[in-house]
Amino acid sequence: MAVRARAPGKIILSGEHAVVHGSTAVAASIDLCTQVSLRFPIDSESDDSLIKLQLKDMALEFSWPVGRLKKMLPELGIPQSSTPTPCSPETLKSIAALVGEHNIPEAKSGLAAGVLAFLYLYTSIQGYKPATAVVTSDLPLGAGLGSSAALCVSLSAALLAFSDSVSLDFSHQGWLTFGESELELVNKWAFEGEKILHGKPSGLDNTVSTFGNIIMFKSGNLTLLKSRMPLRMLITNTKVGRNTKALVAGVSERTFRHPDAMAAVFSAVDSISKELSTIIQSHAPDDLSITEKEKKLEELMEMNQGLLQCMGVTHASIETVLQTTLKYKLTSKLTGAGGGGCVLTLLPALLSGTVVDEVIAELESCGFQCLIAEIGGKGLQICFDASS
Repeated sequence: MAVRARAPGKIILSGEHAVVHGSTAVAASIDLCTQVSLRFPIDSESDDSLIKLQLKDMALEFSWPVGRLKKMLPELGIPQSSTPTPCSPETLKSIAALVGEHNIPEAKSGLAAGVLAFLYLYTSIQGYKPATAVVTSDLPLGAGLGSSAALCVSLSAALLAFSDSVSLDFSHQGWLTFGESELELVNKWAFEGEKILHGKPSGLDNTVSTFGNIIMFKSGNLTLLKSRMPLRMLITNTKVGRNTKALVAGVSERTFRHPDAMAAVFSAVDSISKELSTIIQSHAPDDLSITEKEKKLEELMEMNQGLLQCMGVTHASIETVLQTTLKYKLTSKLTGAGGGGCVLTLLPALLSGTVVDEVIAELESCGFQCLIAEIGGKGLQICFDASS
């Protein structure tokens, strides 16, 4: 028996950076996913048995003998799947020693952190039971599209599927979803994984990945929204790395120097996020009403981008995307931290496919990566395969 779990990435539609200063922000799932396949062997009694992690997209494999894990992580021997708990500093140190044995280069610290999170979630939920976990993903790493959260959510779901903490129909054909309380449990475990990866995450990324659709958030409060209009975006990955902490600090410093002006900027962003969420949730019965709503969203995106420029988080690569898409009368804004990363371009429902192809060709000629995504779709899904 094998289980496959898939969880979507996310984008910030509006409110990035301003949300740190009390404004409302809106995030949404995208139909680009990370998938984890988990398979347990029939015979798994020996200490020589292995827990394996295969990262297919990177052609990497890590494995740990069960006996080694028992020796290094004695405190995780009894699975506590129903009680998500933070990883203690002592346990994290022991896991780091296990991961360190694989000699992952310092330049790939993000990869090492992902392996750390894998080992903690695995041993916490399943103990020392041997298995092979295979990870594949549509999401570029480190681009601000929630790839780490999608990993933590899909991994937590696959592990919980074989625990006593959830009840699932193993005979079900095709993809199915967890119940509400089970999704909450997955989300809490995924958040513990995110903490290992990011230190002090907001919890937004894993929540969007778990529940899907659209989430409005302000001052730590998350509200699930339901999109009632089709929404499609071109996501351009500039491939320019950025230091999120430095960008956040830069906005704070600008706010300290210009408190009144920046307060007005944050207030405007708050209004944009609220109006955007209202538009997305309102019914659009025909093409005309969809087009009208798209025009309003484009204007809000344009205003939000202007305010992000006021915050000082744009970048030459982002400006290149903005100018390129503007030539085709399309509206774009950065998403996430800025300073590089990804840019969103709204693709109207009636836009010609030829135009989309031309835009993508021009952006790719600049060395950028282009992805097309439906916005605000399903969250976590799971599938069983008895033949594996």
